[in-house]
Amino acid sequence: MSEARRAVEAVWRSESARIVGALARYTRDFALAEDVAQEALAEALVSWSTSGIPDQPASWLTAVGRRRAIDAFRRRAGADERYAVLARDLDTTTPGADALFDPDAIDDDLLALIFTSCHPILSKEARVALTLRVVGGLTTDEIAKALFVPVPTIQARITRAKKTIAAAEIPFAVPEPAERPGRLSSVLNVIYLIFTEGSSASHGDAWIRTDLAQEALRLARSLSRLTPEPEVQGLLALMELTAARFPARIDADGRPVLLEDQNRHLWDHSAIRRGRAALAQAVAAGRGLGFYGLQAAIAECHAVAPSVTETDWPHIVRLYEALAQLAPSPVIDLNRAAAVAMASGPQAGLDLVDDLAHGVLGRSHLLHAVRAGLLTRLDRPAEARAAYLQAADLCTNEAERAVLKSKAAEL
Repeated sequence: MSEARRAVEAVWRSESARIVGALARYTRDFALAEDVAQEALAEALVSWSTSGIPDQPASWLTAVGRRRAIDAFRRRAGADERYAVLARDLDTTTPGADALFDPDAIDDDLLALIFTSCHPILSKEARVALTLRVVGGLTTDEIAKALFVPVPTIQARITRAKKTIAAAEIPFAVPEPAERPGRLSSVLNVIYLIFTEGSSASHGDAWIRTDLAQEALRLARSLSRLTPEPEVQGLLALMELTAARFPARIDADGRPVLLEDQNRHLWDHSAIRRGRAALAQAVAAGRGLGFYGLQAAIAECHAVAPSVTETDWPHIVRLYEALAQLAPSPVIDLNRAAAVAMASGPQAGLDLVDDLAHGVLGRSHLLHAVRAGLLTRLDRPAEARAAYLQAADLCTNEAERAVLKSKAAEL
């Protein structure tokens, strides 16, 4: 891979939401902003290979995207009023003409980008896919993995969503307070999925994509200031408590470290305090914990426990049972089975896992990895080794696959 391509991928991974958000604010055309941002990426691959990587690559991409937007307006119905305004803004004698990144507007840009992607005119599936693509900067492969949906389906959803937004002329703006509840659940779901991809990367060589997780966390903090609803606080608590464990989740070689092997002194205790405070706010609202709040309560159990064996596993089982009633999911059932194994013994957990193996999780590496761990605890090494190898075959993250193969080799 050339240096220019690596630079383009790096800046897009870290700055895509800001670039698209700035262009959307500038053009007031959500679909056009994403399109011209992609055109700017294509131009960067050529230009940076011959002229070198600019000192401010994100600003370079944004400026090129803006010029591509003006070209698009010119190709449309002629020099209308909007084109004239944009053209005047291109006057290079105007101080800061290329400075689309207004530091005071960044949060509003990103929140407007999310709320636009999550407009009620779109289906729930389209909202999630589009926002992960445009705001999170995820590839279609990563989105498909996160949602357990085929890649062509994700591609079709994104294309239809962009066309719908363009046809409906949906404004690029943070909605008024009265309009926010209708979009909030989708917004929370999108931020949650972005964070999940960052905290446990589905593809690539890295186990944790800290940049993606931190971007989702930053968005949740901004959203909590804008809309201090209990479930927003619940999601923020979950993310803070999960991110607190990041320093101990990988070793010096970047290999995953399982919970039972983590050095808890490395956990970020400031993040734990922030997460617990956010969870307390969600509880204080008196409405009961929702999907994210219950997960935050589970994360809090881990955060306050001195060790794995001293964790309140029966309470975690009860929280997973409440979560399964609120939002039934095979993944939640698998996590509950793992908690049951800690609370009631590995055989009790294995019985539950084996029942789940006949469903959709039968082709998931997560189920086979959990099953392998339980078989190891039951002193059935041959079966455990086979389960670890099956998990490794199904795993698409290189770092995680290496750990699964290592555990198989140890048996």
